[in-house]
Amino acid sequence: MTHDIFIPPTGAGLAPPGGHYSHAVRAGGFVFVSGQLPIAQDGRRLHDAPFEAQAQQALANVAAALRSAGSSVDRLVQVRVYITDIELWPTFNALYAQWAGDARPARAVVPVPQLHYGFKIEIEATALA
Repeated sequence: MTHDIFIPPTGAGLAPPGGHYSHAVRAGGFVFVSGQLPIAQDGRRLHDAPFEAQAQQALANVAAALRSAGSSVDRLVQVRVYITDIELWPTFNALYAQWAGDARPARAVVPVPQLHYGFKIEIEATALA
């Protein structure tokens, strides 16, 4: 199986990856989006921002990663969301429903004890290419 690694160009809506990974990889007809944290395009880490702002930035990063690989939110098939407080699930679900629109991919929301840099949310996804 062949795959193409996508490193979004400057201005693609994402900060450069913070480690040894790509924001998105296309393989076998799918796009795999690495876990997206609430990091603004300019590299600012939104760890002190309210949960809503963190969730919106992480969702925006997923959408930007999908676009960089030639896909989109309406082609999502699986989304995994990690949050540090399960009490935030209803808030996230409302934001997610607005963001996803008519798309209804399979999804898991997983409570975790902590995330990198003290973030409250991380989102990874798989979409059709």
